[in-house]
Amino acid sequence: MTAPFASPVLLQGHGLRLEPLGLQHETGLRAAAADGELWNLRVTSVPRPEDTAAYITLALDMQARGERLPWAVLDANTGRVIGCTSYHDIVAAVRRVEIGWTWYARSVQRSHVNTAAKLLLMTHAFETLNCTVVGWRTDILNHTSQRAIERLGAQRDGVLRSHALRRDGSIRDTVMYSLLASEWPDVRARLSTRLQAPSAPLPAGD
Repeated sequence: MTAPFASPVLLQGHGLRLEPLGLQHETGLRAAAADGELWNLRVTSVPRPEDTAAYITLALDMQARGERLPWAVLDANTGRVIGCTSYHDIVAAVRRVEIGWTWYARSVQRSHVNTAAKLLLMTHAFETLNCTVVGWRTDILNHTSQRAIERLGAQRDGVLRSHALRRDGSIRDTVMYSLLASEWPDVRARLSTRLQAPSAPLPAGD
């Protein structure tokens, strides 16, 4: 049997551990989401406390179908779960992944965490999986996410109108972004330099 293009793997560095998501992270994810009651945000996918196990199970089902590769994001020093992120819309034929399903506890937003996690994910995508492109998508109303993605160095590709449902049943437009392999070296150098001065406020999440 051919090995999948993208498989669960531990990623660590810059004070973070990205562990393949599992039900053992349920308690930690509940606490992270409760830090700011993030499930009340209309433009994110953060689960309510009682839905956390189902949220993880869905992610693992998508992983089994080759559609998603989810991680729990942990503080490497304390072991505290501070959020979650994923590869999704994985297209092995063109060596493409998108980064999304990302959210962090309120207390670590506007810190180095989002940049550090994205640097780990992009490094793995471009330098281990040999991706030709990494993509992002976000709700057109999620201006914080758009700023965060643009700050990473991704290019805005356009807007898909009436593209998806929000969990409240409204229909959203989706903003699409991408970063090509040829653009990665410059982005990697810039983000690595930024992480040497983590005190600067940074937008969080996507």
